[in-house]
Amino acid sequence: MLQFTAIDFETANTYANSACSLAAVSVSGTEIHERYTLIKPPFPTFAAENIRIHGITPEMVAHKEKFNVLWPAIKKRLDGRILVAHYAVFDTRVLRSLIKTYNLDGINASYVCSVELSRKIWPHLRNHKLDTVVNYLGYTFRHHQALDDARACALIVKAAAEKTGAVSMEDLLDRSGLVLKRF
Repeated sequence: MLQFTAIDFETANTYANSACSLAAVSVSGTEIHERYTLIKPPFPTFAAENIRIHGITPEMVAHKEKFNVLWPAIKKRLDGRILVAHYAVFDTRVLRSLIKTYNLDGINASYVCSVELSRKIWPHLRNHKLDTVVNYLGYTFRHHQALDDARACALIVKAAAEKTGAVSMEDLLDRSGLVLKRF
């Protein structure tokens, strides 16, 4: 059975610990559970470019919880799972930075990058940016909206499994020649 959690962070500025939103789309076979939350960053500095990209403003998160308060619920969703993110280097760096910033207990998880997966499954695409891949798959979404991005990432994994005939994440990774990375 295909089991994984697609994640996507948006950040307030260039610092990895400045997450201002998080989405997690958990897939277990045909069951899908979604979670989206706005996050108050540890420092209220928002870069104009980041606001332009995702539309989240300091006012929108001023009364939201900081990551450390949200962590127990988030950890339950991520611990022991295979995480997937489009350009996973970014999202895993944000998550690691938040855990370190707040001195939180980490998670036991592994991850795979859907950019790498899409390169293996659809090598003919002109590039493997999230919007390029999901447009190729016939899906429309609002790019840089965390929940839409996480849904799009999940769609890529499901489409790759369907194309290769994979029945589990491990099978999909074997068929695509990728390996899980430890978080």
